[in-house]
Amino acid sequence: MSTATIVRTMKKKGYKGYTDFRHEIIRHNSKNVKYQNLKQADDEIRSVIFKSTSEVENTIKQLNIGVIEDSIQKLRAIPSIYIFARGLSELIAKEMMMKFQLLGKQAEMFTDPNIIRILGNRIPKNSVAIFITLNGQTPELVDAAKKINKREITTITFTTNDEGDILPYSDLVFLGYKSDITYFPEFEVHSRLSLQVMTRILTDAYVVRTSDKKSGS
Repeated sequence: MSTATIVRTMKKKGYKGYTDFRHEIIRHNSKNVKYQNLKQADDEIRSVIFKSTSEVENTIKQLNIGVIEDSIQKLRAIPSIYIFARGLSELIAKEMMMKFQLLGKQAEMFTDPNIIRILGNRIPKNSVAIFITLNGQTPELVDAAKKINKREITTITFTTNDEGDILPYSDLVFLGYKSDITYFPEFEVHSRLSLQVMTRILTDAYVVRTSDKKSGS
């Protein structure tokens, strides 16, 4: 069997190549002892499961506590939160908006590209803009972030791309980990698990800190 055939087979399985496949096997073997309940699953199913654990664990390792605390302080100080997202990230944005609304914040979500661009020049000064973008490259999100940043309004970005075009216009960045493995290679539906984890951590931490403030008053 030729090397090219092996590489093609690996790509059909969702890997970028043989090296990516080998790294996944190493991660899989190292976790076998920890997850004895999965011993009856075959290798392919275990790989699917360990892909998720890898994304969560690596995302947590990359968390910056200072960014979490600073984000909480910024959000506590303002009445309005504007959340911007596109594609599958909209589901995460909707959940985040609902949680902030339950906490008494005036939170709104925007997903239409034209409205997102326009709001870059219109959201009020006493607000915070949150961007949820997997690759940090979506043109309308980058454009809005640039406008908002220029107006000196705080921007908080959740992404998995440490080279995203949106980063220069982001005051506070939550950087997650995204596996290179995808089981839908023909479509732009990469895992957003790390974005879900980070947004949940921020909202939960916000509740903890605001509860501390109330109990201490």
